[in-house]
Formats: sequence, C-alpha cells, structure tokens
Amino acid sequence: MGDSSGDSVSIDMEDAMSFARKEHLVKTGRGCVSVSVVGDPDKPALITYPDLALNYMSCFQGLFYCQEASSMLFHNFCIYHISPPGHELGAVAINPDEPVLSVDDLADQIVDVLDYFGLGIVMCMGVSAGAYVLTLFAMKYTKRVLGLILVSPICKGPSWTEWLCNKVMSNLLYFCGMCSVVKELLLIRYFSKGVRGSAEVPESDVVQSCRRFLGERQSPNVLRFLEAMNERPDITDGLRKLRCRSLIFVGENSPCHSEALHMTSKLDRRFSALVEVQACGSIVTEEQPDAMVIPLEYFLMGYGFYRPSPFNVSPRSPLSPTSISPELFSPESMGLKLKPIKTKISVEV
Repeated sequence: MGDSSGDSVSIDMEDAMSFARKEHLVKTGRGCVSVSVVGDPDKPALITYPDLALNYMSCFQGLFYCQEASSMLFHNFCIYHISPPGHELGAVAINPDEPVLSVDDLADQIVDVLDYFGLGIVMCMGVSAGAYVLTLFAMKYTKRVLGLILVSPICKGPSWTEWLCNKVMSNLLYFCGMCSVVKELLLIRYFSKGVRGSAEVPESDVVQSCRRFLGERQSPNVLRFLEAMNERPDITDGLRKLRCRSLIFVGENSPCHSEALHMTSKLDRRFSALVEVQACGSIVTEEQPDAMVIPLEYFLMGYGFYRPSPFNVSPRSPLSPTSISPELFSPESMGLKLKPIKTKISVEV
C-alpha cells in the first residue's frame, strides 16, 4: 500500500480493498468460476460467497471498507472472493447450452478452487444463498473448513411461499430480464424496510448502490443461480455433524431470521454462536457491518487471530461489550465453547 501520510481514512481503506487484488478465472470440473484474490497469499485463506445476484463488490464491500473489520481481516487473511458462475464484474451471459449447476455442483466448484490455489484448510464467509453453498461445502469436505461465518443463512428447502416467489422471479428474469419488479423483490430480500426508504424517506446510499449493481447483472446468469437455490435440498440433518466452529449473524428484519434461528438450534452449541442485529435485513455485511466487528474479533481470537488496532467500539455500532453474553469473555469460551449472543439490549424507558 502506498504512503498514507496526509491521506484520509477513507482513502486508506480504499487502498486496502484494492491491495494486491488479482482476478482469476479458474477452470473447474463443473465450468469456470471467477475468483478475486486480495492480500498476501502467504496468509491463511478466507473465502467468501455472496447472495443471489450479487458478487463481492455488492455483498462484502461494506464490511471490508469498515475500518475496524478490514484491519482485522486483512491483517490475518488473504481473501478469496468466489463469485457464483456469471456473477463476476463484467460477466457475459452464460451459453444457454451449458447445463444448470445444482447446489452440489456449486459446492464442488469450491474444492476445485482451493486445489487451484494450493489451499488446504480455509475460513469461510457466506451470505444467505452463499451461506448455504458454503455450509454444504463444509459438510461434504469437512477437513477443508476451519470455520464458518454465516450471514442470514438458510439450511432448509424452500417453503411454498419462497418457492412461488422464486418462480415469479424466474419467469420475470426469463421474459423481462432484470426489470424493476425483480430488483424490488431482491432488495426486499436483502435490506430492512428502514433503509429501503418510503414516500417520506429516500432509500439509503447502500440500497441505491445495490440497485445499480443489480442493473449490471446478466439476467440469464442470475436465473441459473436462482433455479439451483429453488431446487436445494434440506441439509438440516447434517448440521449436527459439523465440527468446525460457526458464527451466525442475522438481521432481526431478515426474511431468513426464523431459518437462522432454526439452523442455530440444530448446530452443536459447543461450536456455534448467534448474533441477532437490530433493525437490519439479511445483508448485515452491507447494512450494518459495524455490528459484526466485536463478535468477529472474539470468534477469531479462538483461532489465535487478532485485530492489531487498539480495542474500541465504533460509535455507529449497536454492539457494546455489555451487549455480549458475559460467558463469551472467559478464556474457555473464546472460540472454544461459544455461547449464543445477541445484540439486543433491553432499555427501560
């Protein structure tokens, strides 16, 4: 990174985001997949996988632009951002003759990516559909996963309501492309009502940015990922067998909220923790990335990772040390026996 003297923090963070970034097109046994590598490849690997219709720029940039989070993540990891097929920046439409990949195929692509880069065991971070793919990957390739950081995850097959909504989106994508109706349905999936705006309140910058990103997506490629997720099996029974540590974030206004709670109840409580974020939708990484900092710090401390900057709490964060279960501060539970934690604080008026 260049000399930061005289530069503002925002410029430093932008430099950090682009430092040593290299784009790779990895040929796997199930087609090609785009991977953006950021950081020092000699460091441990953190792989990310975004939600439907998103890529790392539209799903994770809020977290990686957050000063406290980026200092911790870039200090400890080399980041490998995996894009679902055809979701990378500048992607062209996938040939319609190419077979539609199943969720198992998407999980199998990941192990080919790890082998391509010579990676052994990795930390994983995924959002919603991406969290499902990474959880499935962890079940199939247990020895390749060090830990799971899951944001608004899903683990069950689609409900009738979700299945029907996905079918409507599929038809719209097929006949109308990435039209305004599809964008609105996706934004409802991603964000809480508060940031989506109303007649009185304009939508937030993060929603406007995401709307622009969606307009750049190739609708046939989004349709393929949507169809794969709409045919996903229920993987609940395999959750108890996971032995890697898991940290789950979910916004209290996320459509995935009840499923994230269900998933937490099925995971081994000795190795998992839950963080519920107030007034937030599914993509906590974009809507409230500051809320992830302290839980991430304690979770990673269990692996010997740490944040180099002095301990502090962002004034914008709904988290404070008092909102975390006291048991999490004990050495025994710092990643070894994580306790369920929440960001909700009862306030007497």
